[in-house]
Amino acid sequence: MAERARESVIIGILHGPNLNLLGTREPHLYGTATLDDITASLTRVAADLGVELRVAQSNSEGTLIDIVHEWRGLVRGVVVNAGAYAHTSLALRDAFAATSLPFVEIHLSNVYAREAERHHSMLAGAAIGTVTGLGAQGYEFALRGLVSALRQR
Repeated sequence: MAERARESVIIGILHGPNLNLLGTREPHLYGTATLDDITASLTRVAADLGVELRVAQSNSEGTLIDIVHEWRGLVRGVVVNAGAYAHTSLALRDAFAATSLPFVEIHLSNVYAREAERHHSMLAGAAIGTVTGLGAQGYEFALRGLVSALRQR
């Protein structure tokens, strides 16, 4: 008997404002890995996990929300680094709630060791989990954690 083909699982990777400047933007805070470096690493991890990726970046809050809306029904979950919007955007949180997309929030730097306004995330309360302060490697932990959580559902 032929084995049924395994349904492809697609995971979204969503990068917010200023992350297009990784590698040169405040490397003492964010490291020297570029967005392309992070995507290449995540692509290898995704292959290991048997999932596909959709990757997007925008400096615009509205565009990030539009991407979340477009991913409804396409991706099973999202790893999101919303950058500064994590601390200010109820609209982005609402987009995740409206689409019922589970997500893991990531921050490259330890936001709790930085300015007080970065200590609160508008997204964290709705997230499956958060990864904070582990640099570019944190994306791998977030992806692995998200896929594991989705498979347990």
